[in-house]
Amino acid sequence: MAADKDNFVLVETGSNLGFARGCNIGAQRASGDVVLFLNPDAVLAKGVASRLKRSAGELGDSIWAVGARITNPDGSEQRGGRRGELTPRSAMIAFLGLDRFIPAFKGMHLEKEELPDEIVPVPVVSGAAMLMPRRGFLQMGGFDERYFLHVEDIDICRKVRECGGTVWFEPRASIVHYGGTSQSSPFFVETHKALGFIKYFWKYYPGALERLTTMAMIGPIFGAIWGRITMIQIRDQLRLVTRRRKAFARLRRLETHRARQQPDGRSSKATSSAPVSENRPL
Repeated sequence: MAADKDNFVLVETGSNLGFARGCNIGAQRASGDVVLFLNPDAVLAKGVASRLKRSAGELGDSIWAVGARITNPDGSEQRGGRRGELTPRSAMIAFLGLDRFIPAFKGMHLEKEELPDEIVPVPVVSGAAMLMPRRGFLQMGGFDERYFLHVEDIDICRKVRECGGTVWFEPRASIVHYGGTSQSSPFFVETHKALGFIKYFWKYYPGALERLTTMAMIGPIFGAIWGRITMIQIRDQLRLVTRRRKAFARLRRLETHRARQQPDGRSSKATSSAPVSENRPL
C-alpha cells in the first residue's frame, strides 16, 4: 500500500519493538497536526478518522485524546474501548469478577453502560483507535516504552489528565477490532498484559501499603490471565471442531448428490434438496 500511495510512509524497524515504541517512532516521523493510533487488526470504516478529527477540533483543548467505539465483528461493543480509572481496587474487582455479583462494586470496564449519543469524557479509551494532537503527544514524552504490549494506552490517558487535558469517548466513530489475528500466541499477549498492569501500579502507586497491595495482586492477576488463556484455547478448539464438522457435512451432502446423478448429468429421480456448491469455503 505504501508503494502505491504518495501520502503513505512505511517505517521498517527490523523487529517487533512493541506497540508503544512503534507508535512513538511513527509520531516522530509524522508531519500532521494529529496522529491516529490504530491496531493492525482493526478495520477503519470510511469517515471514522474524519469524525474523530472533527470532534477533536470542537474541543478547543491543547492536550486531549479521543477514542473511537471499539466493536467486535458481530457489532457488539468490545471490552476495553472505554474504561473507568485503573486502580488496584478497580483492577481487583475486575479480575475477580466482583462487579458481576455486587452492583455496588464498580470495576474499570464501561462497555456495559448505556452508549451515549455524543462525545463524552471518560478516564480511559483504547489505543486500538485513538486520536491525539501530535505536538501534545510528543511534549508528554509519547507512550511509555516500558510497556511492550497493553496498558500503554491507560498510561497515556492518565498523562493527558495529569497535564490538564481531557480524554474523550466518541461513540459516533466505530471500528471493528478482530483481535487475536496477529502471530503472537495468547500466552505472549496475556503475559505482557499482566506485566503491564504490575508496572502501572508500581509506577503510580509508590506508597508502601500500595506496593504491598500490588504484590498481593500478582497472584490474582496472573490467575485471571491464565484463566483467559485457557478460555481462548478452548474457544479456538471448539471453533476448529465446528468448522471441521461443517466441512465434513458439506462433503457428505456433495457426495450424496453426485451419487444420485446419471452419467448424462441429470438426476435419476426428483429431489427437493438443492445441490451444494463446491465453491463454498470450508
